[in-house]
Amino acid sequence: MTTSSDKKGGKVKVGDKSPEFTLRSQSDDLVSLKDLVGNKEIVLFFYPKDNTSGCTAEACAFRDSYEVFKERGAEVVGVSSDSIASHKDFASRNGLPFILLSDDGGEVRKLYGASSTFGLLPGRVTYIIDKRGIVRHIFSSQLSPKRHIDEALETLEKIQEAERETDQQRPATA
Repeated sequence: MTTSSDKKGGKVKVGDKSPEFTLRSQSDDLVSLKDLVGNKEIVLFFYPKDNTSGCTAEACAFRDSYEVFKERGAEVVGVSSDSIASHKDFASRNGLPFILLSDDGGEVRKLYGASSTFGLLPGRVTYIIDKRGIVRHIFSSQLSPKRHIDEALETLEKIQEAERETDQQRPATA
């Protein structure tokens, strides 16, 4: 795992440049944030543990809305400290079409400052990152896993609406 950021373990806030990282996926491929940002928005969700009831509900809710995310030009990426093998099993068992990244040791979680519950359990936090790599929305709720999907879709709609308005304000060129 590699990370780089101006933030040294600080808490990422809305408006910040998203810290760069590289982690292994459930397919054992190296995935870097910089390779994902640029052409699409990123829905980056940190979750506590594969195959637990809340995390399965959240991942399956993202799965069930995955085509909507794709239609809105976004890529969904899940992150937990579970192993690559655990992610592979979790994705296969639940038909998850998106990337799951193994953050062994929780370094990327720390880099983002993703909260924990009672200081013990890794928190459930979703970051919406725009095409320029800027964090546009952060939602944290341990007990409402499905709300993360609603928050992400609402934010993506606002981002795209702002892009349409900007495009309409640009002068036409000949």
